[in-house]
Formats: sequence, C-alpha cells, structure tokens
Amino acid sequence: MIRLSRSIVFWVLVLFGLFACGQQGSEADNKQVKPIEWKLVTSWPKGFPGLGLAPERLAEKINKLSQGRLVIRVYGAGELVPSFEVFNAVSKGTAQMGHSAAYYWQDRIPAASFFAAVPFGMTSLEMSAWINNGGGLELWQELYEPYGVLPVPGGSTGAQMGGWFNREINTIEDFQGLKIRLAGYAAHVLKRLGSIPVSLSGGELFTALETGAIDAAEWVGPYNDLAFGLHNAAKYYYYPGWNEPGALMEFLINKDAFQSLPDDLQLIVTTAAQAVNQDMLDEYTVKNIQALNVMLREHEVDLRPFPPEVLSELKVLTQQLLEEKSKTDPAFERIYSSYKLFLSEVRKYGKVTENADVNTD
Repeated sequence: MIRLSRSIVFWVLVLFGLFACGQQGSEADNKQVKPIEWKLVTSWPKGFPGLGLAPERLAEKINKLSQGRLVIRVYGAGELVPSFEVFNAVSKGTAQMGHSAAYYWQDRIPAASFFAAVPFGMTSLEMSAWINNGGGLELWQELYEPYGVLPVPGGSTGAQMGGWFNREINTIEDFQGLKIRLAGYAAHVLKRLGSIPVSLSGGELFTALETGAIDAAEWVGPYNDLAFGLHNAAKYYYYPGWNEPGALMEFLINKDAFQSLPDDLQLIVTTAAQAVNQDMLDEYTVKNIQALNVMLREHEVDLRPFPPEVLSELKVLTQQLLEEKSKTDPAFERIYSSYKLFLSEVRKYGKVTENADVNTD
C-alpha cells in the first residue's frame, strides 16, 4: 500500500479546494452576465408561413449559437410597429433588427427596390450572385448608410406569381381602371396604364378582394396565397410574376447596435442570417409546388398565363420607367448600371447553361 505523507495530502487538498472555488466563481460569473436583448420587428403576421418563420428561425439560431448571450425577440406586423414602418423603427433604434422587403421604402429611397425585385429583373439565383459576389451588397450597404441601417439578405421567395384577378386580362387595355394591390415599381408601371395601385399589408388582402374593394392582388405565390385563402376571393390566378421574378427579403440591423456587439456575436448574427437566407428559398421552392398542386386539384383554380403581347408591353414600360428614374437620381443610376450589366452578363451565360438544359424538356 502506498502511503502519502501528510504534507502531500495537505497540498492536494489545497489545490483541489482552489480549483473548486475557481469553478464556482466561473459559474457565478456566467450567471451574472446579463444577456443582450434585441427586438426584431417584421412586416409579416406573426408565424406566417415562409416570410413570418424566417425571423423566428434567425432568432432561434442566434440564441443557441450565442449560448443565450444575445437574445432576439420577434414582433409580428402591428405588434410593435406597422408593416411599413420597419425600416424607420430600425433606423431610429426602436428595434435593433427588422425583416421586410426593400421595395417598401422606394418612395423614400428610390433605388431600394433593386435589392428586393424589379419587373423583368433577376431571378433568385441571379440576385444571390450579384448581391454576394457581384458588388450588390456593397451598393446596398452604401445606400442605407445615411440611415444608420446595415442590410443583409434575408431570404428569397423565388419567382412569384402574377396575382389574383376578378377581371380577365386579355389585352393591355384591361388594366385600365383596375384597382390592384401591387408592390414595387410594378405598381408604377400599371399606373401608367390607368390602373389604381393600392398599398395593403398581407393580412388585408382577402377581405379587400372578397368585398370588391380591389379588383386584383399580387401577394407572393401559392405557398402564402393558399394560407390566406385568396383562391376563395378571386376568379383567376395569373402567371408569370413579371413584377417579381425573384423577390429578395432583407434583415435590417441598426448599425450602432451591431457595432456595439463583440466580434464573435457580430459573426453569429451575419452567419445565422446567411443560413436563414438559403433556407427560405429552399422552403418556398418545395412548398410552392405542393400548394399549387392543392389549388389545381382540390380547389380547381383557374390558372392562366398573361398573353405574350401584354408581357411585351409591360416590359417596354418597365424599361422606360427605370431609365427615366436613373436620370434624376445619382444613386439610382449607379445601382441600376451595376444591376443591368450583371443581368445582361448572367443571362448570356444562362443561355448556354441552365436555360439550355431546361429547353431540352
């Protein structure tokens, strides 16, 4: 049997005691660290499929990755601020984060729509490439810099639909007098045709369509449209979504709040946003397929294409509108030039890659 001297035993016990005290002290310190709490406001109903789930998922990822050091509380549209006040809330610091779509601010920041969707513009894949590797993100951040807001991609719905109509669209003249809920520069295009664009949040669409307050409404696509029951409020479902061929959402971050975070938490916020950004597009791709099948098979929705001559005229009007605005706004012109050049190049490449493959079907 090995016998330890009293002195050795004494020092072992001393060291063990010091270690135990250190552990207890560390645990006490951890418990005393107060988590950083942020508010995240959105333009969507709380928990709404796709759009409403993205900010919830972001909050969950940040909370877990930070081990509770940064806690995000999500507020749906109207809970803290109205749907169209998200940008202002983040800019003023009322909330540290927001989730919305950039074209909601186009009246204040005309070039913002390029970072959501413009008619006959980029698809989601093309937008992702331009934003992340084609100079788009730098232009986006520069555009929001005066407002103290840092934007990052916040998910994409993919190609949207043309919308729900209680009036047939056979010629360009059928847009005359049409009361329609439509976002972005597409609303300006239709206004030139005599339409009456109406600004409504998602939760108001069904009642407005059903009561005849509006004649038509474009929201997102089958996944969200089915959830709102829009097929019960309108006769015709038109495609393609010329107005939003690839709609990008945005996470808005108050720049002062972001810069006050330690480096590791900043990285957690941006990395979590990247993950949610990709997750949303994947979700919409699958859910849109399923929802459209339900609409056609179970609800016998009247799915119709816009006539080619109508789309052709809409495209001409869109190009005229964007060119006109680029002559009056230096920021708009700079961003439009980058956007237009990248779109031209990526479409050339697409003709010998993705499009060539698809056209073999």
